[in-house]
Amino acid sequence: MLRPWNLTMEIDRSSTKAIYLQLADSIAADIQSGRLAPGTALPSSRALATQLKLNRNTVVEAIQQLLSEGWVLSQERRGIFVAEQLPPLLSKAEGSTRSKSLSTLQTPLRIIFDDGNPDSKIVPIDQLGRAYRQIFKRSARWKMMGYADPKGHIDFRQAIVDMLNQERNMNITPANLCISRGSQMAMYLVAQCLLKKDDYIFVESPGYHSAWKIFEHTGATLIQVPVDEHGIIVDDMIPHLKECKNIKAVYLTPHRQYPTTATLSQARRSELIQLSNQYGFTVIEDDYDYEFHFEDTPCYPLASTGELQHSIYIGTLSKVVAPALRIGYLVSKDEQLLHAIAQLRYMIDIQGDNIMEQAVLELIQDGTLRRHIRKATNYYRGKRDFMIKQLDLHLSEHVDYHCPQGGLAVWLACKHQVDWTLLFNKLKEKSIHIPHPDNYHKDDSYGGLRLGYGALSEEQIEEGIRILADLLQQARTGPKGVSAQQNS
Repeated sequence: MLRPWNLTMEIDRSSTKAIYLQLADSIAADIQSGRLAPGTALPSSRALATQLKLNRNTVVEAIQQLLSEGWVLSQERRGIFVAEQLPPLLSKAEGSTRSKSLSTLQTPLRIIFDDGNPDSKIVPIDQLGRAYRQIFKRSARWKMMGYADPKGHIDFRQAIVDMLNQERNMNITPANLCISRGSQMAMYLVAQCLLKKDDYIFVESPGYHSAWKIFEHTGATLIQVPVDEHGIIVDDMIPHLKECKNIKAVYLTPHRQYPTTATLSQARRSELIQLSNQYGFTVIEDDYDYEFHFEDTPCYPLASTGELQHSIYIGTLSKVVAPALRIGYLVSKDEQLLHAIAQLRYMIDIQGDNIMEQAVLELIQDGTLRRHIRKATNYYRGKRDFMIKQLDLHLSEHVDYHCPQGGLAVWLACKHQVDWTLLFNKLKEKSIHIPHPDNYHKDDSYGGLRLGYGALSEEQIEEGIRILADLLQQARTGPKGVSAQQNS
């Protein structure tokens, strides 16, 4: 059914403004705000007139106004739909009769460099749909409608355990694993059960701000530890450990550091394990994109090391299956901590997503997931290679970078100072988005950019990199922060 709900809006009959313009303004404002999403079907003119107690001709005039301005499109024999591409900014003269909210309209972004998202177009959606149908054909399907184990369905947990043991050299049982709705939820559960006010936690700098906020929400204090091409600088942790008794954990992304993509060296891995055992702090390991590696064999998780006594391993299937399907997991051999996490999970998400777990389990058992990972890895390797080629052609003068061995993003370290405000204003004018350095820096000492390539076409990558090269040249600053253009 195209129009299952009524469209609510108010008409001021005492206003001097024509009613058809009020109606057009109200619908356009709802489109602009996102309340009416692109592709949404509007009620018929007859239904809308009846609902609002208006003359149908008034409604038709309003719709004609919206059609002429490009807010909506007419599809023969189907009706009126919100346009996929919204109209550009109205000039002051053109917008004098429109509502003030429309004056803030922005041109839709043409090219979006995210920070490493997968391409939703290659999601095995047909296979997932088939798995759902198979589940509902089972004779015991009614059992899935009840409350589930807060740690996740035992069969699904066993499948994840098998994967971690066989592919990531871990040695765990289902009792060591808890399913969550994405890795972000897993991090929240860990933080709430591990940290409290006046505790301290080491974090990588630059690092993952979303995790930092979760840790700070507990009242804990962050200690930023610098990162270089070999990962977190473990030696910089030692003075803090000697001075402070309340350091409870370190949060890091050792396989492909976020945002720089650096891999923690073997020497530093060993040193970190030794320090964790000596001082008793927990290593929280976020392995956010382990599956996609292109050349070398991926490094095994720190949690797979038998010597490490205090560890929590966080992973996700959302990037493998589909970002919209929130499936994460956490692993720990601390029974008391896992029990507390399961209790908290039960309080905030009593049911979990038993049906989704069963559907993904089907994909694991019939080999669909493994085939998809193999196909996706080749697909993203091609995009990675194309991205590096464009960086070589257009950006080598402005940034240093290395070819990532896996993952869905590349780190660009700027060779010169950049007027970041100018750069992002120019990008906005070009309808291009790149992640702001605020996403991974705590202060204003920005030195690099993380650009995801997984969800972009080659045409978008090429155009985006060419434009970014031109804008970095414009935003280049001298040693005192004076624009290079002003110096010339």
